Amino acid sequence: MTVTVGWTQTDLETLRAACASGVLTVSYSGPPARTITYQSLAEMRKLLAAVVAELAGTAGTRPSYRRAAIKGFNE
Repeated sequence: MTVTVGWTQTDLETLRAACASGVLTVSYSGPPARTITYQSLAEMRKLLAAVVAELAGTAGTRPSYRRAAIKGFNE
């Protein structure tokens, strides 16, 4: 049996807090309630980026980025 996980905002906040504190075992309240031990912080950060993208897609938005251009003063 395969369980499909739909990430929530609470899951995202829990994962962010775990990444910030450096712990590798994270308990999510669910549903489904689950505890996951990740292999590395790099794996957690990769998942964090995927969860952010998934939740942004669910909300119908994308993370936004801005570019700034500065023109030189040649006078």
